[in-house]
Amino acid sequence: MFIGDWLGKRALLTPERLALVDDGTGLRYTYQQLNQRANRLAHGLRQRYRIGKGQRVAVLAKNRIEMLDALFATGKLGAVLVPLNWRLTGRELAYMLNDCQANLLIVGPEFATRAADLCAISSLTHVLELGDEYDGLLEESPPDPVTSEVSLEDPHLILYTSGTTGAPKGAVLPHRVLVWNSINTNVCWDLHADDVSVIHTPLFHTGGINVLTLPLFHVGGTMVLMKEWEPRRCLELIAQERVTVFFAVPTMFQMLYDASNFATTDLRSVRYFISGGAPCPVPLIRAYQERGIPFRQGYGLTEVSVNCFTLNPEDAIRKAGSVGRPVFHLDARLVDEDGREVPVGSVGELWLKGPTVCAGYWNNPQASAASITDGWFHTGDMAYVDSEGYYFIVDRKKDMFISGGENVYPAEVEHAIYEHPAVAECAVIGVADATWGEVGWALVVLRPGASLAESELLAFLGERLARYKMPKRVRFVPELPHTPSGKVFKPALREHFGH
Repeated sequence: MFIGDWLGKRALLTPERLALVDDGTGLRYTYQQLNQRANRLAHGLRQRYRIGKGQRVAVLAKNRIEMLDALFATGKLGAVLVPLNWRLTGRELAYMLNDCQANLLIVGPEFATRAADLCAISSLTHVLELGDEYDGLLEESPPDPVTSEVSLEDPHLILYTSGTTGAPKGAVLPHRVLVWNSINTNVCWDLHADDVSVIHTPLFHTGGINVLTLPLFHVGGTMVLMKEWEPRRCLELIAQERVTVFFAVPTMFQMLYDASNFATTDLRSVRYFISGGAPCPVPLIRAYQERGIPFRQGYGLTEVSVNCFTLNPEDAIRKAGSVGRPVFHLDARLVDEDGREVPVGSVGELWLKGPTVCAGYWNNPQASAASITDGWFHTGDMAYVDSEGYYFIVDRKKDMFISGGENVYPAEVEHAIYEHPAVAECAVIGVADATWGEVGWALVVLRPGASLAESELLAFLGERLARYKMPKRVRFVPELPHTPSGKVFKPALREHFGH
């Protein structure tokens, strides 16, 4: 009965405990109140839109309580939630809607016009707009429990990741993954029922859902919901709500540190900070430690849930650069090109196995088979393990780089660049950046006789790519280096342009 119905169980165990503080509205919700909202939405989705087990409900909105309603309501129904990245272009969103064959799109008012456009270029037929229409649906629906037969292997989330071949892939996360991610997180990070944290990462991202939100709801803690990231306000909320655990990517920690109110913010309630998404610079870790706050670090990915490794605070400096050790219920191995384990200290591809491995990619058996071997997920990240069992990520096998905590796949950007008729050849590489960690540079060879300005190409790409995927610089070059097989030799480009 309670597989998928997280709030139903929590409402029985701790109905009056504070579950959510909505900074956007100032309202505070107990677990009972949050559960009743999710029940109402589940009944409304079933009655008005005939949403049932296995059907896909997409959502396009900035962080707000209705996104949590949708997460928990789909869980109760056995339906599948597809959170969409609102930074994407209409064409990118339409691809995802068509790929998952969404039965309904729940859309925030700021994206209502975009939703109308999506109906014209996708298979989408039903749209539920947040606001009066959504509130009316809740009001007319009962708060009674929802009955559905849901198993641990039934999918609950499809989270799209940018594909290395230019097409996004939908990682399928069944209920099993969400449960075991919470167990791993709660065991290894020592979360408590009296812990408080902040939801500031977008809820279309696995980090927004799985780093702390579901694990804290699992133990009965409290989440503070921010609509959008704003460093000053975030610091105010940490002090105001007595936040005890806090996650962010290194770029965000730098923004907090640079905020004018950082030095005066009372941080004594914080048990530890968690950094993930990219390596955290040691000077930044030391700056926070000077405030008396332990710094925990980790590693994860959408397909194996986001909490895969943990580096304890006492090792933050001693093992700087390490992602730590695998969490409790997860195995790791490093292998060569033939799938054989490499010795300690040698670099190999990181494979992971455990109950948090996804069920593959939606509607893409080829990609699923290529990524999972006998339960082992191939991360594509190159790493080594030292004699003490600490893992270090050294490179990315598939050229992906991380900009401001967001994964950017060069092949997807290159695919868009190649659509311009003046482009003969191109390559995109990640280049170190003080603000974003890494940014993309596009190296472009023009067709004979063609002319193209950097501003023209960027305007062309702006209609095809989300902003965070856009190259920060375009360099026009006479030629690109190639391997004997004819492929662009990116190591040479990184060596020449990446410093």
